[in-house]
Amino acid sequence: MSRERKNFSDRQKNGKQGERKTSFDKNSRSASDSKRGGGKTFDSRDKYEKGDRKFGGPKSFKRPFDRKAEHDEKIKGYILKRKFDKLASKPEKETIRLNKYIANSGICSRREADDLITQGLVEVNGKVVTEMGYQVQKTDRVVFDGQSITPEKPVYVLLNKPKGYLSTTKDEKARKTVMDLVANASPYRLFPVGRLDRQTTGVILLTNDGHMTKKLTHPSFGMKKIYHVVLDRKLSIEDLQAIREGIRLEEGVAEVDNISFIEGKPKTEVGIEIHIGWNRVVRRIFQRLGYEVESLDRVMFAGLTKKNVKRGHWRILTEQEVNNLKML
Repeated sequence: MSRERKNFSDRQKNGKQGERKTSFDKNSRSASDSKRGGGKTFDSRDKYEKGDRKFGGPKSFKRPFDRKAEHDEKIKGYILKRKFDKLASKPEKETIRLNKYIANSGICSRREADDLITQGLVEVNGKVVTEMGYQVQKTDRVVFDGQSITPEKPVYVLLNKPKGYLSTTKDEKARKTVMDLVANASPYRLFPVGRLDRQTTGVILLTNDGHMTKKLTHPSFGMKKIYHVVLDRKLSIEDLQAIREGIRLEEGVAEVDNISFIEGKPKTEVGIEIHIGWNRVVRRIFQRLGYEVESLDRVMFAGLTKKNVKRGHWRILTEQEVNNLKML
C-alpha cells in the first residue's frame, strides 16, 4: 500500500509540474510576442483601420504623394483666372486707323486707301481728311465717292430668285422678300443690288458693299442684263426689228443691246440684252406692242449667271468673280 501511495503521489506531482510547464509556455509565448510587438498584439483589422485614419479616413482616397498635383492644379487655376480677369477688364479699342477702316470695307487695300486719303477723296463726319494715320471711331460716318462705308468684311451673295418674292429688305404688307431666302448667308446686313419685280425670276446680287452697289446700279456704268422672255403669242419679225430700233416709253426711247429668238424654242420665246434700269422696262416694251409677258427670267447680270444654282437657292461669289466685278 505504501508503494502504491508513493506512485500516486509521484503522478500527482508530475501532473502539477506539467500544468505549470504548460502555463509557462503560454506566458513565454505571450511575453515573446509582446517584445516583438512593443507590448501590442498583432491584429490585421486594427492595422488597416489605423491606416485609413492616417490617410484621411475611408471617405478620402487622397494620398500624400497627390498633394503636389493638387497644389499645382490650384496654381494653374489661379493663373487662368488672373488671365481671364485681365482680358475682361481690358478696355476694347474704340478707334481704328482710317486706312484700315477703308480697307476693311472691301474698297481697296491699305496702301491704296492711303492714296485716296492724301488725294482728299475721303470724308469723316462731313469733313475731308488728308492726315495719314488718322484715327476714327466706330460711330463716325466715313464717306468715299459720295457713298457711306462700313468696316465690315464685304460679302457677295448670288440668289436665283423665285416668283412671289419682293426685291427689298422689308415690306409693309409683310409679304415675302429675298431677305427671307438669304437669312443665313451672312452675319452682316445685306442689300439687294437693283430690283426684280415680284413675278420676275433669276439672278439677283445681294451685298453689304455700298460702293459696289452704286457701281452696279448707276446708269453711267451701263451694266448689261440678259432676260429670257416668254410671250403670250409669237413675236413677229416686224416687232422684233422695232424693238431693236428702240421703243418709246414714258422715260424716253428704250434701247436694247440685242434681241433674238432662242434656238430650238418656239417664236414665243426670245432673249433680250439690255443695260437700262428703268422700272419693269422689259415688260413695258412688249406691252407697248400688244404682247403680254407670261414669264420673265433674268439669266445674266453683270457677267454673273445662275448656273448650278437652283431656284430659291444662293451661293457666295468666288474671289475671281468679285475681282471681275471690281474691274467692270
